Amino acid sequence: MINELSGITPGVKRSTIVYQHMRDPALLRYYYKVKALPVINQLGMSGSSPTDIFIGRYGYPKVFIGPLVPPEFGDTSILNRPEGWWHTPIESIVKMRSTLVRGMHLTKVDNVENGRIEEQIRDLALAERPANTEMQFSKKPYVKLDFNDEVQPFGPSAQLRSFDVYNAKADAKIESLYSDTDATATEAIIELYHRGIQVSQIQKSFSAGIFGLKNRRKFVPTRWSITAVDDSLSKNKREKIKENNAIDAIYAYYNVSLDNRWLIFFIPGNWEYESLETWYPKTVWNMNGNDVSIYSSYEGYKGRSTYAEIGGCYYAARLAVTEKLDMLKKQATVLILREVHDGYIMPVGVWNVREHVRETLSMKPEILHTTGEMIGYIKGKLAIPVGNYIANSTILKNILMQKRLSNYV
Repeated sequence: MINELSGITPGVKRSTIVYQHMRDPALLRYYYKVKALPVINQLGMSGSSPTDIFIGRYGYPKVFIGPLVPPEFGDTSILNRPEGWWHTPIESIVKMRSTLVRGMHLTKVDNVENGRIEEQIRDLALAERPANTEMQFSKKPYVKLDFNDEVQPFGPSAQLRSFDVYNAKADAKIESLYSDTDATATEAIIELYHRGIQVSQIQKSFSAGIFGLKNRRKFVPTRWSITAVDDSLSKNKREKIKENNAIDAIYAYYNVSLDNRWLIFFIPGNWEYESLETWYPKTVWNMNGNDVSIYSSYEGYKGRSTYAEIGGCYYAARLAVTEKLDMLKKQATVLILREVHDGYIMPVGVWNVREHVRETLSMKPEILHTTGEMIGYIKGKLAIPVGNYIANSTILKNILMQKRLSNYV
């Protein structure tokens, strides 16, 4: 099952071919409910967890914590490594993630050092590779495929009666920060990032409450941990790139993935950052609309003090663009234009933004020299009229205003 990510392989059954053509979210949900029937008729299961966990947020500060486990053994690490999901079809992503069964245990968020299941969750979060696990449930699992634009999807859920982890070997780099009770959570996040730990791994560890000052560690809801890590890392990068000279031309990066069109501009000037998302009718955040919906969030040189209007995607993309500018040893005014077309049938998590902005920025840019060329490039690459973008973009308005003023200087 895990090896089917790239598409249809020789010898696959007809059901696998059928799923490739499922463009209806309701049909996908039904398909995965049927596929989950062998699991949901049991009061227990075992498998190799890709060291994945999920911390809920409802009822905070008393929340459900637990592992995500597939009913299979072996190297399941790809199930929890979105950094390796480039060029993977959306149906394949949902398919593999829906094999993960969520165990649920109710606890207080500050109870990270007490309790048998809490201890097992910590061991799983510290593990450097998939670990064998066994879950016993109070009731049979139920299917509720929960899709949103921040968290990766998963399959059936059930309240835990017991949970055990076997052969879990701790990642030495993460364990060293777990043992450092004098380092703040933010310091631990940045240190692990610079040591080469993947962002998805840092987010999971942060959610498990294994970082921070002694007696102040807490479980962090998965949704919150994703944004917190992206925000902390990109702020750190942002302050570093402000020391660099401005880029000397307009760099235009373009890419299409999961029926999202990405157009990213690095524009000469001091740090500014804006991300615009345009959603076609029948897409996730415009399901019942008849016209395109546009959302935007912006920050100036000093950043912003309020939460971004477009949510976690803003911070995920900001991390990717600050990584690229840091690599170039430049600073710039950054504009992201994202068009979401109807092939994006359901959200699969904020990783989609981080990883596909990274992918887009890994490509060779088009070098532009004038505002006119930039506007023309938008017209040539995106389907929505450029006037719609200008009306909703702080950066585009500022650029065009500066051009008009320059005519009189």
